[in-house]
Amino acid sequence: MIQLSRSWIEQAFEEDAPYGDPASDLFFSNNLIVKGHILAKAQGIICGLPLLSQFFTYLDPEAIIQQMFHDGEEIHSEQILCNIQCKLTAMLRTERLVLNVLSYLSGIATQTHHLVKLTEPYGVKLLDTRKVLPHYRCLVKYAVRTGGGNNHRNSLSDLMMLKDNHIKAGGGITTSLRKWQALNHNPMIKTEIEVKNLEEALEALSFSPDIIMLDNFSLENAKEAIHHLKGKVRIEISGGITIENIEEYAKLKPDFISTGIITHHVQSLDLSLNLD
Repeated sequence: MIQLSRSWIEQAFEEDAPYGDPASDLFFSNNLIVKGHILAKAQGIICGLPLLSQFFTYLDPEAIIQQMFHDGEEIHSEQILCNIQCKLTAMLRTERLVLNVLSYLSGIATQTHHLVKLTEPYGVKLLDTRKVLPHYRCLVKYAVRTGGGNNHRNSLSDLMMLKDNHIKAGGGITTSLRKWQALNHNPMIKTEIEVKNLEEALEALSFSPDIIMLDNFSLENAKEAIHHLKGKVRIEISGGITIENIEEYAKLKPDFISTGIITHHVQSLDLSLNLD
């Protein structure tokens, strides 16, 4: 379940119509009640339906939403996803906002679901990344979970993750990890370190991090690294992952594969809102 703050909803409407909507405000009575429905125009995994009531009731507290599906279910073209009854002005002003959110989140859930089917048979968990636009993170990560994926971390605060620039600024892997061990007094914070070759992976392993990320490893190099690391540390593969090669990486059986293609290389699911 996902819940947006009222201020988030308010800002969305204000951005979309800062001075009102002349097309609907001028011609239609604010008291006219209409019915409509959201129609699927493509196959995929639906995500975001619980948000509809938050949007529609913002302008019309008496709006009624009747869902035909639940988030995470597969939908097909020409299926009605929900029925809506509300004031006409609320219907017209809310239409594009809800379609944009539903289409985007459903695209992420659909893409995630497709990739999970390629990684799950090998016992590999699919993770998202932080490649998300500001203010959309809670929505995007919810969509990933809806599609069957896992959230890598919700914020920088959740994990001590040393990436290439941290390591460069810290003076290398050994120096950086020594600094971390000396400064960290919170045993609940897990440690992950990004490496770019087997030599760095073995150097990092000597400090017993929780996770070693193999960043932009070729299949051959990843196979060799996993041979040395398996059973000693949790292994994540990231960088250069595509729809075409993700199953081949999954066959190597790392613990995790993380990729940005489930959040920023996504085709929104085609949906429409029609008046009855």
